[in-house]
Amino acid sequence: MTGAAVDQAATRPVPLPLPVVGSLSPSRAADFKACPLLFRFRSIDKIPPRPSRDKLRGTVVHAVLDRLFDLPAAGRTPAAAADLVEPEWRRLVEAEPEVAELFPDGAELAGWLESARAMVAGYFALEDPARLEPAAREQLVETVLDLGDGGGLVLRGYVDRLDVAPTGEVRVVDYKTGSIPRVAYEAK
Repeated sequence: MTGAAVDQAATRPVPLPLPVVGSLSPSRAADFKACPLLFRFRSIDKIPPRPSRDKLRGTVVHAVLDRLFDLPAAGRTPAAAADLVEPEWRRLVEAEPEVAELFPDGAELAGWLESARAMVAGYFALEDPARLEPAAREQLVETVLDLGDGGGLVLRGYVDRLDVAPTGEVRVVDYKTGSIPRVAYEAK
């Protein structure tokens, strides 16, 4: 890194407060905390993780929730969101044809697509997307952490959605499609 980050809104370099010695995402930091060897495999050796049905479902659901906000507010209905699931699946298969191998027969794929639709439907129990106009979606955010030795580490990641209220209050939304964390995890 050259001592500057990119200001996405203005697309111009922003000076960094410290010389940067590396970068890390919250996901890779969690990998290191959970298992340093996993961190090495993913971040240093660049061994891609195997696709799984659960991860694919999360990817498709995230894409559907993002694309939902391309629709006019009145069109952001549960039925419209359900209709986006299969096209997002096809888009994913087009980009990564090997993921189709996880579903050797049509019945398995049909059941999996239905489970993705059910997950998308669950989102509507949390909020009404017809009442929202996000300020940003899939927004890169980053900051430099001072390592205390004159250097810094860039911590970066993507926020699924930023909502800004008329009063200026900001809500950061990070869609979660995995299992619900245990109480012990939430205490951390």
